[in-house]
Amino acid sequence: MSKTNHMNRIPRAKGIDMAAFYLPKECTRKVKHIVFSQENERVIEEFLTILGMKERFVEHDVSMPNKLVMFGPPGTGKTLTASYLASRLNLPLVLVRLDAIIHSHLGETATNVRKLFEYARLNPCVLFLDEFDAIGRTRESNDEVKEMARVVNTLLQCLDEFEGDSVLVAATNLETQLDHAVWRRFDTKITYGMPDKESRQRYINKLVGQFEHQPDLKTYMCKQLKGCSYADVEQIVLKAKRKAIITDSPLHEQLIADAYDEYMPRLLST
Repeated sequence: MSKTNHMNRIPRAKGIDMAAFYLPKECTRKVKHIVFSQENERVIEEFLTILGMKERFVEHDVSMPNKLVMFGPPGTGKTLTASYLASRLNLPLVLVRLDAIIHSHLGETATNVRKLFEYARLNPCVLFLDEFDAIGRTRESNDEVKEMARVVNTLLQCLDEFEGDSVLVAATNLETQLDHAVWRRFDTKITYGMPDKESRQRYINKLVGQFEHQPDLKTYMCKQLKGCSYADVEQIVLKAKRKAIITDSPLHEQLIADAYDEYMPRLLST
């Protein structure tokens, strides 16, 4: 992680930076194994294509999308997508730390939100708000109604004023908890789910790569890892590779089985 080469310092709260800063080349390394569903790839490529045609859209007086929200279970690729966008756009990724911006004192959280958006206005970047429901939660079902209304109202104003060369990416596992007015502010929405058989196979192929392995192992892995998220699959394959290196052997079924049992993934239906 690098904090060099950005014009202005990341705003601070509670004595720490409100976000982590990643250069485009760091993002490129992170996403070398990324796999999208066919529909999500279509949406993302269209989003990127439009951003690359700014002059044409200005010519036709058609507004351009600059905000994208993703929702789905943990480990399905939402954070990697933010890195992928930063890599493709050649912009730094500014990954917001919610523990730093959420404050117990009235008004502080809203002020921190505004500071982050001001930073993005002055410094072209992909501003990534993970666990977005923490600041965009509906105002109708929160115990701290007044404070949440203050935060959400500030967020809405920031979303309305979000212009320039930065892109806002938000992610949540609890899309039903987002305030309806916040939801409507996003130009592009993407649903993430657990990898299906085809996506799981593609991801396994990338993860195994040139690592020596027994014949037909990938077919076994695809079946064995059914119900795992992308993050689960990655960790199990990494653990099995380490075992193979220690024992000086190719990847084989028993190593995958042992890694699976040790990792104990929490399975969701595909």
